[in-house]
This record gives sequence, structure tokens and C-alpha cells, in this order.
Amino acid sequence: MDLCHVPAVREKGWYLALMAPNVKGPNYAWLDPSRLYCHPQGLQDCVADLLQPFQGDPIDMVAGIDAMGFILGAAAAAVLRKGFLAIRKAGHLCVQTLVQPYTDYSGREKMMEVRTDAILPGLRILLVDQWVETGGTMRAAIQLVERLGGVVAGVAAICIEDSEGGRWIREHYKCSHCVPPGLQPRFDRHQ
Repeated sequence: MDLCHVPAVREKGWYLALMAPNVKGPNYAWLDPSRLYCHPQGLQDCVADLLQPFQGDPIDMVAGIDAMGFILGAAAAAVLRKGFLAIRKAGHLCVQTLVQPYTDYSGREKMMEVRTDAILPGLRILLVDQWVETGGTMRAAIQLVERLGGVVAGVAAICIEDSEGGRWIREHYKCSHCVPPGLQPRFDRHQ
């Protein structure tokens, strides 16, 4: 798809066609949304679709998850006129942090960290990542926010797969994603 083309009719998720399939093997996500981020209208519509369910909800800050969640999270924070917090892979922050272990989508054990001075008790945080496959990374981010006394105002991702972890997140938190219901089974099966 042309990175300048904008369809005459823009239904929710039209920009999903901009994503490119994985050609590098199983250690990578099955779809790469970086082309979507290059498309000005696609990125704007994606962020608008992610934020639509949270219109009128009290949100104090947006947190993006390392690394591709930084793009959508910062864009969402700008639209909402809120601050942005980076939740990082451990070892990248030079300030005092809180660390949380997790298992990522590929089954690797990792650590996530957040600075301890950014989340005050009761602060309402919208968590944003590009994708929730198994839910391990998002669950670690949720645990970090809650351990610091913050409140998870919601979870937003391009796709929240129908995995055990994805279902747990949907059952416990308000969620938003960009995949139309008719396409969700294809995304769950990585087609």
C-alpha cells in the first residue's frame, strides 16, 4: 500500500493493511506495524480508534511499553495532552527503578522496569503497547503501575490476541484495540 494513499472510506482498522508480515523467523512478532506508523493518516486513525473507548474517562498519564509501545503511547499522550511515561526493559534507566520479571511472547524470561518517582498513589495510567500476544509484557507493566499505587485506567494495543493472557487482561481492565471483530480470529491465528 502506498504510504501516502488515504482510502475514500476509512473504517476502523483500515490501516491494518499497512502492516508487513514477519520474514525474519520465530524470534520476531508475526506482523510489523512500523509501516503503519509512517503513514500520517493511518497513525492518526489508529490512535483515534485506540482512544475512542476512553473518551471522558479520567486519565492522568499515558505509559508506553518498550519499545514499539513508545510510539503509540507518545502519540496518545499528545492527543490527550497528558504526560508520557516509558516502561522499559530492565537496565536502561539511570534512576531509581522498580523491576518486574515476566515472560515475553517468545517464552524468554525478561525484566521490565519503571522509574519510582513518576507514579503517585491514585494516578490513573493508560497503558499502551503495539501488541498483546501472550499478555506477559502487559501484565508486568500492570504490576509495576499497581505496585507503585497507580491505577490502570485502561489497556490499549493495536491487537489484543485471544490468548489466556489476553483474556485475563480483558476480564480485569478496560481495553481498546484496533482489530474489527470479523478479523480477530485471523489475528489470533497469525494469518
